Amino acid sequence: MLENIKVLCHSSIKFEKGQVLYFDPFKIKENYNDADVIFITHSHYDHFSEEDILKVKKEETKIVIPEDLYDRCLDLGFKGEDIIIVAPNEEKEVNGIEFKTIPAYNVNKNFHPKENNWVGYILTLDNVIYYIAGDTDITEENKKVKCDVAFVPIGGTYTMTAKEAATLVNTIGPKIAVPIHYGLIVGSKEDEEVFKNSLNNNIDCEILIK
Repeated sequence: MLENIKVLCHSSIKFEKGQVLYFDPFKIKENYNDADVIFITHSHYDHFSEEDILKVKKEETKIVIPEDLYDRCLDLGFKGEDIIIVAPNEEKEVNGIEFKTIPAYNVNKNFHPKENNWVGYILTLDNVIYYIAGDTDITEENKKVKCDVAFVPIGGTYTMTAKEAATLVNTIGPKIAVPIHYGLIVGSKEDEEVFKNSLNNNIDCEILIK
């Protein structure tokens, strides 16, 4: 299920499954310019990084964004028809890929307000359902997610802690959980271990941040 998927760092994820998909590209090492679709969860600099988007963008790249990023994408050279604006709780399609948006927000802190309409994504590729949570706490919406693979933030401070992330994963019961959003700005290897050790036995933890 994780073949040809990399967590490059932090919350920056790359899928190479027929098409090349990036989620929140960040700290990209060189100019690849290979993205078919870029998915952005929200506008914080470590998720919408203009310099890194330009390292993966090519002429026909499409970008999926919350509404507050539309003008900035035009400034980066995206054509209007290549910008897909999303809000929470929507079902859309890009390049033949069907996806859903899940609200991503804080419940006990103010870094990611619900009213900002920021998102996580659920998409199905090769009959596998992937959930990329975005920067979020445990919410009523994400407790109802059904997926095979869940990418969840564990670093705390701005998102769920490792323990909270494990609680969410245990609630939704994917086959595989992949921790993200740690090891660079917030969070540590210790959080990785706490997360891994707090998961139910029937859920595999795959560490993709090296």
